[in-house]
Amino acid sequence: MKTTAAYWRETLQLTQHVEGGSFRETYRAPLVLQQPAGPRAASTGIYFLLEDGEFSAFHRIASDEMWHFYDGVTLHIYEIKPNGTLHVHRLGRDVAQGEQLQLVIPAGSWFASSVEETGGFALVGCTVAPGFDFADFELAEKAVLSQLFPQHAGLIGLLTR
Repeated sequence: MKTTAAYWRETLQLTQHVEGGSFRETYRAPLVLQQPAGPRAASTGIYFLLEDGEFSAFHRIASDEMWHFYDGVTLHIYEIKPNGTLHVHRLGRDVAQGEQLQLVIPAGSWFASSVEETGGFALVGCTVAPGFDFADFELAEKAVLSQLFPQHAGLIGLLTR
């Protein structure tokens, strides 16, 4: 059976995500950890679906985020580390061509993602530890992020709203 983005969106009951794409939380650990910003679940997990023509806008969170590839085509994840270094990660199943089945974006890095294959989609999972909380989520402002990292202003312009 050939899967489609519509199939996954319906089957997994995904809804629109504020940063772009579709998602559904699948896990929130019952264990609660005390963090500087307040109590957080030890870990959380989501399904995340991104299609050609969409992008997940640059954002950062206060926890490490592990990405897992499930289905579709390569997902490009653009990470700008706090020191300004840009890393382009390729999440996918073609390990022989340098793709990774899973990877970690460390807390504090700015990151965005996109599918760059016409008509393609990527179904991935994201695990956050300590768990995701919208209080720890910061969506980038194009002008501010471009001023911080002028060497990446073109990319930032493409992947912010």
